[in-house]
Amino acid sequence: MTELRRVSGKEAIHVLERLGFEQVRQRGSHVVLKKEMSEGVVGCVVPLHRELAIGTLRGILRQAKVSPKEFMNNF
Repeated sequence: MTELRRVSGKEAIHVLERLGFEQVRQRGSHVVLKKEMSEGVVGCVVPLHRELAIGTLRGILRQAKVSPKEFMNNF
């Protein structure tokens, strides 16, 4: 399994934007991102924390249907 490292919320958003996601809205410190895919619209919520816990990042990637390897390759 690819080793994820701790990243900030802003860094995670930048990587997801490189993967085709776009910011839809923000409420407080949470940013909602969406992407059109062949199976429909996929969305995820990223908190703007200084450092995301590894489990939180895994959950975000699971929501976004992005593999950890794909995420780290685009970092």
